[in-house]
Amino acid sequence: MIPVQRWMAVTIALFLLSWQSAALARTGLPDFTELVEEASPAVVNISTRQAAPQASSGIPGMPDMEGLPPIFREFFERGFPQERAPRQRQAPQSLGSGFIISKDGYVLTNNHVVADAEEIFVRLSDRRELTAELIGADPRSDLALLKIETDDDLPVVRIGKSADLKPGEWVLAIGSPFGFDYSVTAGIVSAKGRSLPNENYVPFIQTDVAINPGNSGGPLFNLDGEVIGINSQIFTRSGGFMGLSFAIPMDVAMDVVEQIKEQGSVQRGWLGVVIQEVNKDLAESFGLPRPAGALVAQIMPDGPADKGGLQVGDVILSFNGEDIIMSSDLPHAVGRVRPGNEASMVVMRDKRRRTIKLEVGALPDDGESEAPVSAPQTPSVEDNRLGVSVTMLTDEQKRNLDLRNGVVVREVRPGAGAMVGLRNGDIITNLNNREIDSVETFEAITKELPSNRSISMRVIRQGRASFITFRLND
Repeated sequence: MIPVQRWMAVTIALFLLSWQSAALARTGLPDFTELVEEASPAVVNISTRQAAPQASSGIPGMPDMEGLPPIFREFFERGFPQERAPRQRQAPQSLGSGFIISKDGYVLTNNHVVADAEEIFVRLSDRRELTAELIGADPRSDLALLKIETDDDLPVVRIGKSADLKPGEWVLAIGSPFGFDYSVTAGIVSAKGRSLPNENYVPFIQTDVAINPGNSGGPLFNLDGEVIGINSQIFTRSGGFMGLSFAIPMDVAMDVVEQIKEQGSVQRGWLGVVIQEVNKDLAESFGLPRPAGALVAQIMPDGPADKGGLQVGDVILSFNGEDIIMSSDLPHAVGRVRPGNEASMVVMRDKRRRTIKLEVGALPDDGESEAPVSAPQTPSVEDNRLGVSVTMLTDEQKRNLDLRNGVVVREVRPGAGAMVGLRNGDIITNLNNREIDSVETFEAITKELPSNRSISMRVIRQGRASFITFRLND
């Protein structure tokens, strides 16, 4: 006979086990087995062969043997037989992942996986290895489109819409980390619309999926087995997975694919502005109820924004009906517009909302060059409420920086200017939402600055413009 105490303990244990199983069932933890079986055949391994570096003699001060005429090369090789370097070296190889997007053999991967390759090889799930042709690449989005030829039917992935993805959703990656083919890792979407320092035009998907070298170019699946992203980058200090992984949204990737197929290259929309984030103090200064939008700090001469009527100090609140919450939202929205199309935006100017329509330009390949700032030479104001002395811009400075107005900081003394980080050589073009067209105007505005309220000031330093804010407590 089982003692009552033991019987009660067993009963409680069985109840807890049953409750735990029911709880797990209610949580709906995903089972990825069917997804992996269905999707894996369309995932491929990619390797490349690059040009071997030219062999060197390996002797300090000696010429390269390959560059010498045969008679002299024979002399050096006989004189220094033990120093002869091999004529050929093993060509370096890079490993990455990719996936087949169409039955006629188009394969999508990262540009950095196949960059500078002389030959590209695609290994299928059945271990066949095919030579691939590079159809086109877009370094800015880090995407490359390949083509393989075979008489057999090719498995393909199902393409999903990354716009429908939500933070917290389960996602799964398949790739070849460290050369281990068809490794599967899973996690959740941490965030959407991330901008990275090296690329502002791709709204990356951030996940906590374990991504390592070799996963690059591989697919990111949702629970429906659809590809919604391409694993591209990791943030790490160790060289391996650290919990921050970034994928290119599939909506962006398919637009790149279509443009490469149609015209061989990719064009993105461009406004020709330098923007910055709107913080609490800037929002107060520009009459916004809360921090939002992209503040126009600089406008490129003869660019789309310049021709379309945007002004320095405008805060762009929406673009083509899409709210601009963070300044990083604007490049994502503009980049999706084909050059030559018209766009509409709502801006805050002089504390009033305005609607502006303009024609979007094409994003240049190279960034705008920064013009140097030369030292001012003309007399300046010595005393003002900011604690700075300023001077007029020279004609050369106006020409180099394409400025009509502004004053140059000659000296910074203890005061509000020093507190906000003004430096000698800084150019002040706007103060308290008013344009500075002379030293006298600058002096007059400083005398009228309000106390205990956010005040904005536009400063150009080394060719780059930005707005800063400060308060006067006197």
